[in-house]
Amino acid sequence: MAMLRSLIYTLLQAVITPPYALFTLACFPLPVHRRYRVTYGWTRLMLFMLRTVCGLHYRVIGQENIPDRPSIILSKHQSAWETLALQQIFPPQVWVLKKELLRIPFFGWGLAMTNPIAIDRSAGKAALEQIVEQGRERLREKFWIVVFPEGTRVPPGSKGKYRIGGAWLAAHTGASIVPVAHNAGEFWGKNSFVKNPGVITVSIGKPINPDGIEPAVLIAQVEAWIEAETQRISTRNHQIAPAAPAVASTGEQEK
Repeated sequence: MAMLRSLIYTLLQAVITPPYALFTLACFPLPVHRRYRVTYGWTRLMLFMLRTVCGLHYRVIGQENIPDRPSIILSKHQSAWETLALQQIFPPQVWVLKKELLRIPFFGWGLAMTNPIAIDRSAGKAALEQIVEQGRERLREKFWIVVFPEGTRVPPGSKGKYRIGGAWLAAHTGASIVPVAHNAGEFWGKNSFVKNPGVITVSIGKPINPDGIEPAVLIAQVEAWIEAETQRISTRNHQIAPAAPAVASTGEQEK
């Protein structure tokens, strides 16, 4: 049944995405926040189809930890699902992503309309400078910034190398870091066609004020919390363990 539902979802996605991408491109003259609302419409459709067709729902723990000003989201990356759901959970946002994604027909064209920070990951320090320069601009425009510090989707139970870019951006802009853990990969795995029904758990940690903390220390704190929390909320555990300790913070407190 999950296979059939996934097939229906994929067919609907293939029918909807090309015309929606063309519609999005036609909205280029609009202000950037209005363009975002247009592209977000596609995301809402995809999440609606995942719920109604595939039976894939989600719940959020720690929503009260979302700050009231634009911040930097550092999230676990297991699935394509979180690239959709984070847009529904958090305020308007842009992503730090590899520039190659913008070349994907239709999807990449629509993605480009959201004003992302598209980098060449092999550029080293130049990429970090680009993240800071464009990140400051996006924050001034009242956008949140999403970074997947592992850089690519990682199967449940595994951990990728946490890159320093998001922490570097926070340290150089003063924007808070909001760590996010989830178990989406246990329902919709990397490169998996099948979307299994169930309830994905998303856990939002307390925001971290980066003032006076070195980027390497920041990313280590984020990694420790995300990995511990991802293990805690895993469906592989018969019972959910006590909450992972909050990441050390020198500033903002829980709402």
